[in-house]
Amino acid sequence: MFENIEFANPQLFWLLSLLPIALVWYILTRKNQVASLRISSIKGFKTSSIFSKLKPLLFVLRLLALAAVITALARPQTKEVSTRTKTTKGIDIVMSIDVSSSMLARDLKPNRLDALKDVAEDFIKKRPNDRIGLVAYAGESYTKTPITSDKSIVLAALRDIDYGQLEDGTAIGMGLATSVNRLKESKAISKVIILLTDGVNNAGFIEPQTAADLAVEYDIKTYTIGLGTNGNALTPIAYKRDGTFQYGMRQVEIDEELLEDIADVTGGKYFRATDNDKLEEIYDEINKLEKTEIEEFKYTKYEEKFRFWVFIAGIFLLLESLLRATIFKSFI
Repeated sequence: MFENIEFANPQLFWLLSLLPIALVWYILTRKNQVASLRISSIKGFKTSSIFSKLKPLLFVLRLLALAAVITALARPQTKEVSTRTKTTKGIDIVMSIDVSSSMLARDLKPNRLDALKDVAEDFIKKRPNDRIGLVAYAGESYTKTPITSDKSIVLAALRDIDYGQLEDGTAIGMGLATSVNRLKESKAISKVIILLTDGVNNAGFIEPQTAADLAVEYDIKTYTIGLGTNGNALTPIAYKRDGTFQYGMRQVEIDEELLEDIADVTGGKYFRATDNDKLEEIYDEINKLEKTEIEEFKYTKYEEKFRFWVFIAGIFLLLESLLRATIFKSFI
């Protein structure tokens, strides 16, 4: 009952300092409160009973009642706080992911695609109030997941992304255009595409500049990420007889100028990720740049507990009155 108790008027506890003063006053004036009679001998009189010695108990009960009243006036109460959040500025995000064979290069660990999926998964989990969709592209593109607030669907689709689901190649324009198509009907205040690639545009029938112009028309900001180390990387270069890839060192080629242009014209930003740590830092920065505004409402419920102390004070006063009218009646 006394856990998590707060007091609305704690300053009233200063009144408790009057109780010791009252006690001292009672002790000093106690002898004057009873009439005295001087005689030469008390022989033949009954000695005083134990009840006469307990008479100060009446004053103690009154002090306890007063202490309980002061506690009640301080208004003990419990406080229960509940919160409700409301998204005041939601963001719709489409993550456009290159799934060409070069994404299996091992300059990131264990490879570019798996490294990206790990970082993207963490990014998605940090955006609980936004809708997110996935687009995969290689030589062509398709929507893996439309924008949705159900993060379990998005995460499952992300884990399912793999090489071999599309014709090989790097159709940056197609990946961007498909992403724009997913967002053009969005009513969100902010619409964002995060486009990642590790190569140059060499496939598809939509030019990247055309897709960027579409993004501008629909007021869609695009962040672009070039993925790959500087120099050479261990990359798939041919198929073995068993159908697995044969790896060899190959020069990393990323059309950074194109990616910068796409970002600039759409109001976004271009990043270069050369290793796992840098990739993680980039997604953290994008996460900070695109903040969702959340309005939090707090509701406080107070439950007053002063009635208990009023009851205790009443008990003490009633007990004092009963004792004064019965046991101590002849000593007053």
